[in-house]
Amino acid sequence: MDKKRLQQITAPLLTWFAEHARDLPWRIRPTAYRVWVSEIMLQQTRVAAVLGYFAKFMDAFPTVQDLAAAPEDQLMKLWQGLGYYSRARNLQKAARQIVDTFGGVFPTDYGDIRSLAGVGDYTAAAIASISFGQPVPAVDGNLLRVAARVMGDDTDITTTQGKRHFTAALQEIIPLDFPGQFNQAMMDLGAMVCLPNGAPLCQQCPAEAFCQARKQGRTKDLPVRPAKKPRRVEERVVFLLFRGGKVALRRRPGKGLLAGLWEYPNELAPAEGAMADWGLTGEVTHGGTGVHIFTHVEWRMTAQCWQVNQAQLPAGWVWADRDELRRQYAVPSAFSPFQVLVEEGLM
Repeated sequence: MDKKRLQQITAPLLTWFAEHARDLPWRIRPTAYRVWVSEIMLQQTRVAAVLGYFAKFMDAFPTVQDLAAAPEDQLMKLWQGLGYYSRARNLQKAARQIVDTFGGVFPTDYGDIRSLAGVGDYTAAAIASISFGQPVPAVDGNLLRVAARVMGDDTDITTTQGKRHFTAALQEIIPLDFPGQFNQAMMDLGAMVCLPNGAPLCQQCPAEAFCQARKQGRTKDLPVRPAKKPRRVEERVVFLLFRGGKVALRRRPGKGLLAGLWEYPNELAPAEGAMADWGLTGEVTHGGTGVHIFTHVEWRMTAQCWQVNQAQLPAGWVWADRDELRRQYAVPSAFSPFQVLVEEGLM
């Protein structure tokens, strides 16, 4: 490892950031609450997708107290489409921790921030550095990639030991006066220049002159990470059940994938006896297909559109009209391939 190479990045990086920083709403007024919400939203999600959600979230819950007191269904509806819904539940759980344990004031100590539900090392460091000026590197994929390439380091970034290795190197160089700017500059550099997929834009990089990966022609090889395991594939049948301009929804279990959200009833294929098991009869009119990819599983779905004879649904299910779907029920984006079919069935 060549730490001296990494040490050279600080000054040119901050100069680059002053000119090229992304214009993001949570940077305009970087309170701990706003930074925290933005960082949780950005986990596994593109910045462009978060912008609209962040604005609506702040309008609905401008303070941590508002978030702590919010009805869960309202929170889930606002989160609809962002995915990884456990993030939203942890946000509210942490908001209640702040109200109950810290008197409604966002904690300033890194350890206290780290104790909040759903907050890991990276998020705690981002908040501590950006909002409170604490010199803690916010080590995410962007910082790991930049550091590995600048140093020409072959350490596996996915292991605990590897993350500690790079965190220690970054801790040595983070400027005491500008820790938040440094972390955000590294994030932006990784997102805009030192790209994860495709060729990095080395000629635009403030580390071009001393980056070892560029000099050695190894930008495709660094950082080192093992090949991803293939996703499990599930074939599922989705039942779009209509009656009187309404569609049937059921709530998913409280734990596991898409926990607690409303969904169109679905079962593993072939699901031939599902309607009888639910005590329902009717006529299949048409259907469609769709695919949704989660982190570890891929749903390959076949939808069946039914006109149902019974008004009585299984316990816990509901009929929802178009307005209720829009305002009240959070249906995950996994079912978005069938949105046109649902709209047609609600006419």
